[in-house]
Amino acid sequence: MYSGRVNADARQIVLRFDAGTLLLDGVERAATDVPAPFRWDERVLRWRAPALAYRHIVKALTRGGVAFEDEARAYHKFDFPTKFTVEPRPYQQEAIAAWRKAERCGVVILPTGAGKSLVAQMAIEQTQRSTLVVVPTIDLMNQWYDLLLSCFQAEVGLIGGGFFEVGALTVTTYASAFRFMERLGNGFGLVIFDECHHLPGDVFRYAAEMSLAPFRLGLTATPERADGADEMLAELIGPTVYRREARELAGEYLSDYSIVRLHVEMSAAERVAYEAERAVFKSFLQQKNIRLSSLHGWQLFIAASARSPEGRRAMMAYRESKRIALGTDAKLRVLSELLKRHRRDRMLIFTAENEMVYRISEQFLIPAITHETNIKERREWLAAFNAGDVLALATSKVLNEGVNIPAASVAVVLSGSGSTREHIQRLGRILRKQPDKEATLYEVVTLDTTEEGISRRRSGEQFRGSVGRGESQGLLSDW
Repeated sequence: MYSGRVNADARQIVLRFDAGTLLLDGVERAATDVPAPFRWDERVLRWRAPALAYRHIVKALTRGGVAFEDEARAYHKFDFPTKFTVEPRPYQQEAIAAWRKAERCGVVILPTGAGKSLVAQMAIEQTQRSTLVVVPTIDLMNQWYDLLLSCFQAEVGLIGGGFFEVGALTVTTYASAFRFMERLGNGFGLVIFDECHHLPGDVFRYAAEMSLAPFRLGLTATPERADGADEMLAELIGPTVYRREARELAGEYLSDYSIVRLHVEMSAAERVAYEAERAVFKSFLQQKNIRLSSLHGWQLFIAASARSPEGRRAMMAYRESKRIALGTDAKLRVLSELLKRHRRDRMLIFTAENEMVYRISEQFLIPAITHETNIKERREWLAAFNAGDVLALATSKVLNEGVNIPAASVAVVLSGSGSTREHIQRLGRILRKQPDKEATLYEVVTLDTTEEGISRRRSGEQFRGSVGRGESQGLLSDW
């Protein structure tokens, strides 16, 4: 508790914003009861704290009865008239109520297609402060810009993609927020972090730390991170205040769906090549006493592989065995059958590697979208897909999140990582509710390869407990 005794006989205490931090003027170095986040900065002979602590500092000073002048915040209170009213679904009302109960600081977890943006809209309406929306991609920034323009009678700004316009409502990317927050961190009372699982990264987290916004909302369908850094969300935004899974909303609010796992077998020639490469890889691991299951096993292998010709050969063997397992011709035969089976449905085809995307595109005359696809071409293909002029798209990872493709009803995962998040994101691409729509996700796995372990990790017991109404598995001949 801040007692208020510091500087009782000195000049007025002033709280200021300085390059993503807070400075406390009028308090001598000898003071013993300065709020905990502050540390004495010899460079400026002032007490300094992270901007993130603004809310707690103001509370401490106020509770302690300390008279101070707040020159830190530069955000404004607004009345944002809405252009139309959307009736929120019960779970959206529950989410915003839980967020308000947590003093308007926290994370809301809802599956893709469940309407997280409406929760954000209600937060803006109820908070009535200058608001910054932070998103991971330029495409998503443009989507949010259009959404806010259509919802509110307010000036909407853009920071990113060649624009630097600050409005009562502003949309930016995580990269631009990190770049400019030390200048703009006092200009927003509410910050909304969309796809907030990106925030705890080594760089992006500074976008939260350098903002003094007292009100914060995080939105995501998949908060968990492989590095465990999702625990930082509570510090950067607030606790998880509300969570619903896809299985809970399927049928009434999301499309009914099923997950079908198909097993394929490599050809005899592929099997011989696969086993030979795996033998080289495993022999090197044994020689160097490296266990990939250990905490730093993979990093040890990478380091060891760079030190000798044998190590470089082992790395090549690993990559080649992976390429054979993920790109077996049997998968393309299965894809051919699925394209026939769903010839009237709109299908997304996911792979782990761009090489496979282009192979599919060439063999089946299907548009390919990768990180190499320019923005204009990508938008044209997505528009054609949503309009029904194109019925299938092949992609690697760029469509995992941040795209609006409500007509998609079939997803085929030919290969991917062991990430549960990636699996849930790919499922989410086909769950948006449409009349008479039932979504299906096919996961095609090569038998007796390391891909089976990858599949088990991404579709582990925790995942299977949260999604999937009907899950079946078997060879294509089992149909």
